[in-house]
Amino acid sequence: MLKKYLLVFLISMIPLIELRGAVPVGLSQLWGEPLEILPLYIICIIGNMLPVPFIFFFARKVLVWGSDKKFIGKFFKFCLEKGEKGGKKLQEKAGRGLYWALFLFVGIPLPGTGAWTGTLAASLLDMDFKKSVIAVIVGVVLAGVIMGLASVGIFGAFGAIFANT
Repeated sequence: MLKKYLLVFLISMIPLIELRGAVPVGLSQLWGEPLEILPLYIICIIGNMLPVPFIFFFARKVLVWGSDKKFIGKFFKFCLEKGEKGGKKLQEKAGRGLYWALFLFVGIPLPGTGAWTGTLAASLLDMDFKKSVIAVIVGVVLAGVIMGLASVGIFGAFGAIFANT
């Protein structure tokens, strides 16, 4: 059981997968019994949020530094451009509701949106650290709830109910 908790913790830290992939793994019977929901969420949230301060304060510096390097340059440039593009798009659409937009960007589990990308965008936009972290953590909680409901089939059940009416 401890191995499965460690596994979901580590999965939660992986960019692009994050908590959105860890919650379904924790709720599955893939490696034994499903984990209890509350400890699963707590571990996934901690795992997903652990890299956030490092991303906020150091990611831009590292990406800029590595963007002209021979072997890593293309990937670093891609990450930098994706973060800048996401940040500008977020800023254009949100205006003064930028932190609400960051919360929704992180909270709605779509490909390429999550704590890593949201934090990188906040860093590139020079947003306030404390407000950004609050928006990201609440977004991560929302994404966890959505993924948990999806994993146990709630959305499929609603679809089946309303499709027959």
